[in-house]
Amino acid sequence: MRIEAVCISERKGEPKTAVERATFVADHGIEGDAHAGDWHRQVSLLSAEEAAEWRERLPGLKPGAFAENVLVSGLDFDQLGLGSRLRLGSEVEVAITQIGKECHGHRCTVFERMGECLMPRRGLFARVLRGGEARIGDSVEVLEAVPRRVVQAVVLTISDRCSRGEAADTAGPATAHLLRDRLGAHVFAAEVIPDEQLQIEERLRHYCDGHSIDLVLTVGGTGFAPRDVTPEATRAVVERPTPGLDEAMRAASLSKTPHAMLSRGTSGIRKKTLIVNLPGSERAAVENLEAILPALPHGIEKLRGDPSDCGRPKRNPQSAIRSA
Repeated sequence: MRIEAVCISERKGEPKTAVERATFVADHGIEGDAHAGDWHRQVSLLSAEEAAEWRERLPGLKPGAFAENVLVSGLDFDQLGLGSRLRLGSEVEVAITQIGKECHGHRCTVFERMGECLMPRRGLFARVLRGGEARIGDSVEVLEAVPRRVVQAVVLTISDRCSRGEAADTAGPATAHLLRDRLGAHVFAAEVIPDEQLQIEERLRHYCDGHSIDLVLTVGGTGFAPRDVTPEATRAVVERPTPGLDEAMRAASLSKTPHAMLSRGTSGIRKKTLIVNLPGSERAAVENLEAILPALPHGIEKLRGDPSDCGRPKRNPQSAIRSA
């Protein structure tokens, strides 16, 4: 595996130009490139072999035509999911943060000529973990491969006290542990944020719209207290509610405590991501998640585009729930 081209551009929305070498800056991107910055798509990668196939259809297509930063040969892009880490050359390390992207507004030259483009379907996007210099001909090494089939999850703990450091978050870590242990999921991110509706909405949109996340679990902010606004934030961003999950969680909790009927937690789908509200206590969060775990693999498969019949539950060997 090796780097076949390194490309940069001064402005977004235009093809990039190949350079002999480039300096990668941690948590920023490539020095001098328009896509560098404090966000999750700092560097874009594309298969050199696939780009070569497109050049046969469009003679004269140069490296950077798809707005890619790095063309890599010999790497099986289909095997890399979110969280996979690569070393470029001897110094640079990047982590995969998004698979493909949606094209908005301006269409690139390739799309205008062909009616489609390679980067939105096949590109990988990454954040720079360790900076350094990389150049044409440098080797590429897979430091950690997270399989594409693995469920990708985010856990957001919603708590004023925890966000201020006045209390320890135990529910969020317990939820993340259950996802890994029983769902075989990769927890892409875990955050603690205050009970601020607009901030909760922003984080939900961020992970549903800008990544390739299957499941976002919020923990906390579902009760009667004036600051409990997680359900309102969730309803503001979801496009399709999933009431069956809410009913299952409340029914399971009601068998243990009448206080379960006071939970206002909700759930729903935004684009291809499922959002589920869990209570803020560690015990209640785990009990609620356990109630819906049996249905999650099949639901996530459908969100990913599985066309099979929904009428009969089936076991998915890659992401099936393991017994406790």
